[in-house]
Amino acid sequence: MRVARYYSNDDVRIEEMPRPRIGPGEILVKVMASGICGSDVLEWYRLKTAPRVLGHEATGVIVEVGEGVRYRVGDRVFVSHHVPCGSCHYCKRGHETACETLHTTNYDPGGFAEFIRVPKLNVEKGVYLLPEEISFEEGTFIEPVACVVRAQRLAEVGKGDTVLILGSGLSGLLHLQLARLKGAERIFTTDISDYRLKAAKKFGADATINANDDVVERLRQLNGGRLADKVIVCTGAASASGQALKCVDRGGTILFFAVPEPSVKIPMPLADFWRNEITILTSYGGAPRDLEESLDLLSRKSLNVKEMITHRLPLEKTGLGFKLVAEAGDSLKVIIEPQR
Repeated sequence: MRVARYYSNDDVRIEEMPRPRIGPGEILVKVMASGICGSDVLEWYRLKTAPRVLGHEATGVIVEVGEGVRYRVGDRVFVSHHVPCGSCHYCKRGHETACETLHTTNYDPGGFAEFIRVPKLNVEKGVYLLPEEISFEEGTFIEPVACVVRAQRLAEVGKGDTVLILGSGLSGLLHLQLARLKGAERIFTTDISDYRLKAAKKFGADATINANDDVVERLRQLNGGRLADKVIVCTGAASASGQALKCVDRGGTILFFAVPEPSVKIPMPLADFWRNEITILTSYGGAPRDLEESLDLLSRKSLNVKEMITHRLPLEKTGLGFKLVAEAGDSLKVIIEPQR
């Protein structure tokens, strides 16, 4: 079968490898759509395990089932690449995405392939039937939406909040839509791309701010002199992390949904935060309950994800897809369709 193997953002090769063989409790899925995530193009994160087949937002059709599997050939499914054990210290405390099992599970070889083998544990804990109202391409949003669902639950985004979202790429726009759904009163977004700022207005931002401007001053102008109750960082740019520390209001929360590369250190005004009861949170990935909520939101068409898809590419153009996502230009969601 064909796979797109990642060596770097500028070197994604179409290669041949044997079609995976399944064992008891496993399934083989014919991949119909697989989204390119922003994390796929973080070279500081990905190069240490390259070369490999990436892709963790896969939907498809089951073509083989192993002994003891409750799913059937022909089922349309979304498959979660990481699954928690459900019984460790972290899972029991609600920190499933810190579970060691979650960090070490995956499917074989990755979503940018014609077929994937889904291991037994993933079959048991990470396979979701796609309802008819969700297309394969819409199903690729289940994982990214779940990550956003988890993050906003941790940050307690809700009614009456003023929310500032730093970064208006795909994750920023998903945060924008979900915050609106949760009753946020005012939502502002930033970016350096005019294309993405226009997209943020299209998807419901009350106002947008060019990240190269004085974001703090502009935020105060837009928000009656106040800063933001919730600041959500959706870009790894170090400048955005610094801006977040200056844009949060007293009693507010900063949520780092994205972070700079490890070598970047951000000075933190701890004394000011102490005096003003500022909360700083991080969020990584999604757990089963987040995936279930995401599936429900997409089934009810509560979020407009279809119009976020800017590119649908065949497997042989995966390299172009990585370039589009890495450049963060005139693209939002890039989806690879291995069967085209």
